[in-house]
Amino acid sequence: MTGSNSFGPDPKHLEELANYRMPFGKYKNKLLVNIPEPYYVWFKQKGFPEGKLGNLLQEMYEIKVNGLEELLRPLIRHTRKY
Repeated sequence: MTGSNSFGPDPKHLEELANYRMPFGKYKNKLLVNIPEPYYVWFKQKGFPEGKLGNLLQEMYEIKVNGLEELLRPLIRHTRKY
């Protein structure tokens, strides 16, 4: 993960990761943290996309396989749709 110092990951990056939505496919518009782990395992086997999305998916894969996704849930911004 991207770090801002030697003491841990950048909080702004973690907030972005917690609120990033899948831009395409079966889970389009779902938060990455809410996508099931088997989807990430599939990407791990087939290859992650290039660029920012690929990096975020790889990070989420590591978070999911280590059971750490609950650490991201408090960072989710809840927006109301009227």
